[in-house]
Amino acid sequence: MSKYGHERGRSALDWLPLAKPPPPVGVGGKVAVESPSSGGPGAVRLPRSPPLKVLAAQLRRHAEGGPGAWRLSRAAVGRAPLELAAVWMQGTVLAAEGGQARLRDPSGAFSVRGLERVPRGRPCLLPGKYVMVMGVVQACSPEPCLQAVKMTDLSDNPVHESMWELEVEDLHRSIP
Repeated sequence: MSKYGHERGRSALDWLPLAKPPPPVGVGGKVAVESPSSGGPGAVRLPRSPPLKVLAAQLRRHAEGGPGAWRLSRAAVGRAPLELAAVWMQGTVLAAEGGQARLRDPSGAFSVRGLERVPRGRPCLLPGKYVMVMGVVQACSPEPCLQAVKMTDLSDNPVHESMWELEVEDLHRSIP
């Protein structure tokens, strides 16, 4: 036993009960937007694959497909496209109102909606705050738009902002 009353090798989180199992993902791992009768208007099913870190310009210039079936083309570098079941984006809040926000990353602006349903989404929604958003791509043109699943304030550590573009670039170089 540790001094916190846990078995060694286990964390306190191992003992937390899950409210309910994660919802199933649609055919081919695609994310489906639920109907109002199955969980509320615009409810989003979480994908089982981790979110892909992307910049707004990557979605604007290289996304193909449509809602529930977006892919990031990598033909220019001779690689297969990446499925965009969920994405991770970071940016500075430009404006926020009514559960929606407009953000800017180093490559351009993007929009996020559904923030009224995101836990702890509201404290982040102040112009000038630097935030992380995990979400499902809804549109890529004229600018990317995400349906939010998670939002976190990263403003306390300026390293998050200064390293973001390099972090995304490094990730995309390492994905075969």
